[in-house]
Amino acid sequence: MSKLEMSAVPAAIFIMGPTASGKTALAMALRKHLPVEIISVDSALVYRGMDIGTAKPTAAELALAPHRLIDIRDPAEVYSAADFCADALQEMQKITKAGHIPLLVGGTMLYFKALIDGLSPLPPANPAVRAEIEQQAAVLGWESVHRQLQQIDPVAALRIHPNDPQRLTRALEVFLVSGKTLTELTKVSGESLPYRVKQFAIAPASRELLHQRIELRFKQMLQAGFEAEVRALFTRGDLHPDLPSIRCVGYRQMWSYLSGEISYDEMVFRGICATRQLAKRQMTWLRGWQGIHWLDSEKPVEAFDSVMQVIGA
Repeated sequence: MSKLEMSAVPAAIFIMGPTASGKTALAMALRKHLPVEIISVDSALVYRGMDIGTAKPTAAELALAPHRLIDIRDPAEVYSAADFCADALQEMQKITKAGHIPLLVGGTMLYFKALIDGLSPLPPANPAVRAEIEQQAAVLGWESVHRQLQQIDPVAALRIHPNDPQRLTRALEVFLVSGKTLTELTKVSGESLPYRVKQFAIAPASRELLHQRIELRFKQMLQAGFEAEVRALFTRGDLHPDLPSIRCVGYRQMWSYLSGEISYDEMVFRGICATRQLAKRQMTWLRGWQGIHWLDSEKPVEAFDSVMQVIGA
């Protein structure tokens, strides 16, 4: 019996890391030796029909190591951090009740943070307020909305790009509905996670190595039929580039190519750059994370042994 199992408080393992860092491979190796069940922590893997561009585990991999919270939404639907927390807690309880340990794996740091700290008391979406904001943007442009946010919540405005209508709308909506800024409200946490969690971050030792892995994987995705995958979404007719699914890294750039906005070479360049930027944001989150054990993705055997040692297996 491991140290994780020797307590009345249920245990959980988190494996975090930037894109293309080897999280799935480590999780599958651990599943062969531990009584764990995997929960995906990824805002893109929830969408059906988005397999290649999200590096979703293959059917063979899923047969060996089933992942929960994969393929649970249509790309036309929105999936929030609140949705994830509700779903993840439900799955964790099922796994614990069965006598196993939840192993949460992914790169959506916001989901991990929301699960650990509890969700902030943000107001629900208000269609009327959103319509007003979108009307302002239609007349004056999103730059105008961003300037308004700068006056109300300069911290959020610094973090949110003027060309990010979804997050701009939400930040301004929160203030107009509650009278408090997004920055104020996100400092207030909800209930903490009722689990004893061992947290690990896996990443290459150098940024250059990570960049090489990202470029290689993006080109492998293209060879595997990524364009055809996005074209199938493009031709549905009910999807658009402002949806969270289509805003996913890689999909957004391929959508621009299929729309005739950019060339194929520009799509490849932008896709790789956007993935690198995503990895940079993920690493920024992780460097400020408390209680985390770092693993070198270039040394998978040592990484596996380190996890087993930390959890006392």
